[in-house]
Amino acid sequence: MDLNEIKNRLERLNNPGGGKKGDFKQNFWRPPVGEKSQIRLVPYKHNKNFPFSELYFYFGIGKPRMIALSNFEETDPILEFATQLRKTGEKDNIELSKKLFPKLRIFAPVIVRGEEDKGVRFYEFGKMVYQELLGVMSDEDYGDITDISKGRDITVEVIPAAETGKMFNTTTVRVKPNQTQLVEDAKQVESLLENQKDLVSLFKKYTFDEMKDELQGWLKPAENDGGKETVKVEAPSKTKTTIDSKLDELFD
Repeated sequence: MDLNEIKNRLERLNNPGGGKKGDFKQNFWRPPVGEKSQIRLVPYKHNKNFPFSELYFYFGIGKPRMIALSNFEETDPILEFATQLRKTGEKDNIELSKKLFPKLRIFAPVIVRGEEDKGVRFYEFGKMVYQELLGVMSDEDYGDITDISKGRDITVEVIPAAETGKMFNTTTVRVKPNQTQLVEDAKQVESLLENQKDLVSLFKKYTFDEMKDELQGWLKPAENDGGKETVKVEAPSKTKTTIDSKLDELFD
């Protein structure tokens, strides 16, 4: 047993952004399961016109999480390969491409009530929560819920899958009716708004070649396992031929 490998895997799970140890808890907030939390969405220092950031990631392709190069408007080998597979029109290739296309995640800068001393952190969520929040914020009756003087807090509840019978936990968000201040101390408000990290900088950016290597290793694990015994699910021969040809087209 390789103890270092075990420690590396644990750190990856605890720090999915790929930054330094401890960065995740310091910069990101994850709502506790089975509890209700009160948060306040605040204006984002690096985009004052819109508090949300939409980023695309790959999950489980070599690394637990890799930020897509398309976020930086750069050529992305995994996205290009997935697009080429889908263009073949073959069922198996289309199914494989679905696993390869990057997934959308949304981030919002928030203050957690009762933990104001921890500063602004990023709350990560998916499309359903995003749609709910956008729906509320587009309703003029609510006003600007991020306003530091007359904004509104949000109740976030994560209901365990065991209680709902669903496969995954369910997250609900409810914007509170009362308007409140972010905090009463003007200097603290200024500090909270100014001391915000640039979200994208918190994720390790892999190079084109690094992502290409991760893709090739994921597609052909038997050729990248260092001689270790692996269990591999073979793609249908037609799909396998297409994969090889598309890899050659893109990378040779």
